[in-house]
Amino acid sequence: MIRTLGTAALLAAVFAFGAPASAETWEEGTHYQTLDTPVRTDSDDKIEVAEVFWYGCPHCYNFKPIVEAWEQDLADDVEFEMLPAALGRSWEPHARAYYALEAMGDLDKVHDALFDALAGERRPLNTPEALADFVAGYGVDAEAFLKNYESFGVNARMQQAQAKIRGARITGVPTMLVNGKYKVSASMAGSHEAALEVVDYLVARERDADAE
Repeated sequence: MIRTLGTAALLAAVFAFGAPASAETWEEGTHYQTLDTPVRTDSDDKIEVAEVFWYGCPHCYNFKPIVEAWEQDLADDVEFEMLPAALGRSWEPHARAYYALEAMGDLDKVHDALFDALAGERRPLNTPEALADFVAGYGVDAEAFLKNYESFGVNARMQQAQAKIRGARITGVPTMLVNGKYKVSASMAGSHEAALEVVDYLVARERDADAE
């Protein structure tokens, strides 16, 4: 059964997104951290916001509808991406599955279902074969999935993602990484909604810096 936010909670989240943030509201070192060394971003002409996540993380699962609502109203100069983490060995199959499905153009078919199965139902989808059987139920070619799972392209994407995550010294999920310079989490900001308000503040800060 898919968990969803109640109407009141969702409206509260949407209202919170509209609240203006100020430099006095969000403090460096308290509500967000500035990276000692910025990490490379994939976008040269946009402000990149990345959500570092794991399909099996219940906090990421609860954050999902909130960040999806926030993403719908992003400005044209902001690029949002998901960054699957492999912080533990048991997380690696799910990060690989994300990139394999992305390479096949099938991510949209299974992204929600993987969250439901792994974080919502805690199903033991921890091997390539188990994942292939699962995605086949959503119209994905299981054999092609397994080939992509171990492909050079997926290996490269995995290495790039984990290098970025290690470089940002991210040790928990979900964490938002803003333009390769700042990291924000609900534990820092106070809530999932507040974390996105901090992200909006940092995006505006980056936009102002680019305009100077």
